[in-house]
Amino acid sequence: MAGVLTGFSIIGFVIAVGYVVGRTNILQVDVQKPLNRIAFFVTSPALLFTVLARADVNVIFSSFLVVTVITVATSISLYIVVSRLFFRRAAAETTIGAVASSYSNANNIGLPVAIYVLGDPQFIAPLLMLQLIVMAPVTLTVLDTVTRGKASIGSFLTQPVRNPMIIASLIGLLLSVFGVTLPDPVMAPFDLIGGATIPLVLMTFGMSLAGQRPLAPGSGRRDIVTAALLKSVVMPIVAYLLGRFVFHLDPTHLFGVVVLAALPTAQNVFNFASRYERGVVIARDTVLITTIASVPVLVVAAALLAP
Repeated sequence: MAGVLTGFSIIGFVIAVGYVVGRTNILQVDVQKPLNRIAFFVTSPALLFTVLARADVNVIFSSFLVVTVITVATSISLYIVVSRLFFRRAAAETTIGAVASSYSNANNIGLPVAIYVLGDPQFIAPLLMLQLIVMAPVTLTVLDTVTRGKASIGSFLTQPVRNPMIIASLIGLLLSVFGVTLPDPVMAPFDLIGGATIPLVLMTFGMSLAGQRPLAPGSGRRDIVTAALLKSVVMPIVAYLLGRFVFHLDPTHLFGVVVLAALPTAQNVFNFASRYERGVVIARDTVLITTIASVPVLVVAAALLAP
């Protein structure tokens, strides 16, 4: 429990610093957009490269990955169905909502939780791989296509190689798969730049909260509540049912897959929304609500399932 609370306390403090910066107008200019672009194009690719380059492929390609894929697909499918029937939003907003209901905060919260609660940071690798190699490319391709107003096979096929986060993730994964270990002096600059990602993204998110009221009228309350419920409640339940009754995971791995499913929506979703200026409020409020809700959910999961 101490690990969960410690991780959330650290994250909450950094978000609070960003909120104070935004609330007091310390910078006196609107810097959220350039800061988001720096995180999107520079610091996040460096962080993802270092994490995946050091990952254990035996952990990545495991039953964890299968359970996680099905759990994520279930949440996305449910959101799209509900959105189609009741919300009828544009493709970009629907995409952001679907991703918000399924894209976990594997870096900022997942890594501390994996270390302090699960006892092994490698538990987070399958989730990171799924999100970075599959979910991020598909999400960014859809957003890039709908915001540009046209689609083409060439654009879809080349989008991944035009996105720095995906390129960095693929290179890191290839190094891990082929067992290539780069010298420390080569990795050090990437570690240094990547280290700026978490505080940068969290503070930018905190700045975006200044002057804003979650679930305000006209903000898409139904979309936000639906995404938050799917992420915080449905995903952990689906992961438990799959892990326990379908894949028969041992107690340690069952606990791990449920905890990872219960992680809140990643700030990356807010970053994606800000980058394309679509569904920003849905992303922001879902991140905030699921971050708060995940604390009791993780505590309950730990109390019931911790081996």
